[in-house]
Amino acid sequence: MKHLLPYLLTFFLLLSGCSGKTDEKQGKESSSGDKLQVGLVFDIGGRGDKSFNDSAYNGLEMAKKKHGITFLYVEPQGEGADREAALRQMASDPDIDLVIGVGLLFSDDITRIAAEFPDKKFACIDYISKPGAAIPPNLQGIVFEEKKGSYLAGVLAGLASKTKTVGFIGGMESSVIKKFETGFIAGVHAVDPGVKVISGYIGMTGSAFANPSKGKELALGQFARGADIIYEAAGASGLGVIEAARETRKLVICTDRDQEPDAPGFVLSSMIKAVDRAVLKTVERALDGSFKGGSVAVFGLADRYTDYVYNEKNSALIGAANHEKVETLRNKIVSGEISVDENGTVQ
Repeated sequence: MKHLLPYLLTFFLLLSGCSGKTDEKQGKESSSGDKLQVGLVFDIGGRGDKSFNDSAYNGLEMAKKKHGITFLYVEPQGEGADREAALRQMASDPDIDLVIGVGLLFSDDITRIAAEFPDKKFACIDYISKPGAAIPPNLQGIVFEEKKGSYLAGVLAGLASKTKTVGFIGGMESSVIKKFETGFIAGVHAVDPGVKVISGYIGMTGSAFANPSKGKELALGQFARGADIIYEAAGASGLGVIEAARETRKLVICTDRDQEPDAPGFVLSSMIKAVDRAVLKTVERALDGSFKGGSVAVFGLADRYTDYVYNEKNSALIGAANHEKVETLRNKIVSGEISVDENGTVQ
């Protein structure tokens, strides 16, 4: 199987590339008058996760429609052991100008490969930089204010819970997902210190983001222990949590994208990270020359890149009074009146 990897990668690249190049003639010229080709490597779970990966793909579709760019993509197999090979394949393609890795698991590999290909631009979503280590000048990290967004999700759960017990289910136990958990717990206790939070993680490796059956199992267990709302930050594994909510007629708060269509009436809200808009903005920066490597770009609450969903489909579940309370706290976080630190502490 290992010997087949280069050929499989080439096949995926050619397959996705054909579609992009066919549509190139229909795209508009970018503001700089140049075409840009982007290479995207998906996180574990690939397209169809209705979450992180799909949002990144949508961002490239938006960039193609708006600026006429073309793009190729690869979906790592299994637990993503071929992640580095896929990135290297993209970086080696002379026609690709910008390579994007989707997810925190790419951080080490993309840092190393960016240093090997100094003439290429690289970006990594949910990038984790090592303390004291320099980020290559051609690599831009993309991060969101998920702790602050999760704090607001916790506020929603604390206000809406009738059983005074809520749950949290994370995918891979990691520093990024821990931000979701600590922010959520802080938000719950900010509005009701008496609400109990049950936490659980699906696993310790990247495969934890692609295990819906385990997600459902954990969710059913938390619901059985009295939770009436669960906040999930588990990638494709979160689909199992959503299914459990639908079956038990309890509520779920989703992440990354609005997942209300997957369980109408049972999704209290979604803490969205506008990965699609962040990808579009990154492409636009590469086009207009404002791309800044060697740094981490923060897409946060202020511009609603990090946000929560409140619309006609879930307004009855949340309630106007609760929405007003959440918005008040959101504005205080944006203004700096409330600070959610790295440990989830509210100051």
